[in-house]
Amino acid sequence: MGKDTGFLEFKRKNNTDVPPEERIRNFDEFHKPLGAEERMEQAARCMDCGVPFCQSAVELSGMVTGCPLHNLVPEWNDELYRGHFNHAFTRLRKTSNFPEFTGRVCPALCEKACMCGQNGDSVTVHDNELFLIEKAFSEGYIKPMIPALRSGKKVAVVGSGPSGLAVADELNHRGHSVEVFEREDEIGGLLMYGIPNMKLDKKVILRRRKLMEEEGVVFHTSVDVGKDRKAEELLKSFDAVVLCCGSKKPRGLAAAEPGKVKGVYYAVDFLKSTTKALMASGGSSVESLKAQGGYIDAAGKNVVIVGGGDTGNDCIGTVIRHGAKSVTAIEMMPCPPVERAASNPWPEWPKVLKTDYGHEEAIKVFGSDPRVYETTVKSVSTDKKGNIKEIETVKVTFKEGKLTEVSGTEKKIKCDLLLIAAGFIGCEDYSAEAFKLERGPRGTVLTEQGGFRVGDTKIFSAGDMHRGQSLVVWAIAEGRKCAREADRFLMGYSNL
Repeated sequence: MGKDTGFLEFKRKNNTDVPPEERIRNFDEFHKPLGAEERMEQAARCMDCGVPFCQSAVELSGMVTGCPLHNLVPEWNDELYRGHFNHAFTRLRKTSNFPEFTGRVCPALCEKACMCGQNGDSVTVHDNELFLIEKAFSEGYIKPMIPALRSGKKVAVVGSGPSGLAVADELNHRGHSVEVFEREDEIGGLLMYGIPNMKLDKKVILRRRKLMEEEGVVFHTSVDVGKDRKAEELLKSFDAVVLCCGSKKPRGLAAAEPGKVKGVYYAVDFLKSTTKALMASGGSSVESLKAQGGYIDAAGKNVVIVGGGDTGNDCIGTVIRHGAKSVTAIEMMPCPPVERAASNPWPEWPKVLKTDYGHEEAIKVFGSDPRVYETTVKSVSTDKKGNIKEIETVKVTFKEGKLTEVSGTEKKIKCDLLLIAAGFIGCEDYSAEAFKLERGPRGTVLTEQGGFRVGDTKIFSAGDMHRGQSLVVWAIAEGRKCAREADRFLMGYSNL
């Protein structure tokens, strides 16, 4: 423990944010980092607990609190406090392949389990992590780690989201020859096309790709395995095949199906169109996006978003930058409490109301929180050309575990653009069928109990395709564990 009274002397201080009225003019990241001295003070708040829940990933009341990667948080906070930035980074790198991703988009399960958060404000673990990885890149601590020896084994990884990248990174450093197949034109999966630029600048992903290529990983983009490349070819050409294709089958909406009603889209397709246009434009301003064109435009439209999770929030922030006329976010669940309930004590995951960046921006632009709780879409109305023009909502409640409409609560809302951000229900059919895989009730690939291998085959699966829709940090954790199991399969043992 660096400073034994640090948690008493220093108050929590977050990275500062660009004000909403300024940041909505562009798609730049808007969290501004603290200076090194202030960051060292924040690290000094770490108490070096005897039992550090922050790194334990404990399941309590059906939800996990603490880091799934088991990051050595107290160790690198101590080194950070002392100004030993390189040493701190080496402790972070030991358990985390991509801190530049989790340091931007992770909801910080570590902080929810921090001892300081029991009776006050938790340590800024999330921001400390991001500081260390960016310091490592800027100071040149990160250099290509090219294996001195190659094993002679070849591994194909299908899908380049966080789990696929983690598998590739681990197995490549072990000495295997790894090739990654990605159906999109850029690597990253939902990191690239499912998370907006203002949360994760795409240059960060391209920077990591360059490093991994220098270390020997081969990426094949715009190759859709199961369509462009047959599964049989991969199984014949590689010693192991790891499937990390994600959980990309979106949950639909009975009242309106994308493709059948004009102006109705899945959220991931909407976000992807904006990101692609921005990358094509080479800029980050709203003006450069509009000049590029070719995306699903929300400008001047009354937008309704179905789904109250992170993706729904990302849609709110994106349509505001487009110049939407109004935005309404519909959520079936009740509004969470502002503070922890007595039945939800520390260190459980706090089931409290979260006002994210998109909600803040909507409040600033439109004067009120866009969220409407305990509501669903009952029906939609279209004009003569089939374009959506209005929706009818209805209040809902859960009775005996079943969702029930509350009669007499119907309400009509103007809607020119309806975005469905209701989550995903498993991997896409063709990916599983190409490799003749069985799937469970959640649409995920069935593997050996507690493992990642598919029966008595050379096929493995990890990430959302294996676990179900989840967080980036869980995908990376899955990828690391899967890589160890695949390595043991290839070599008879593993030192990963």
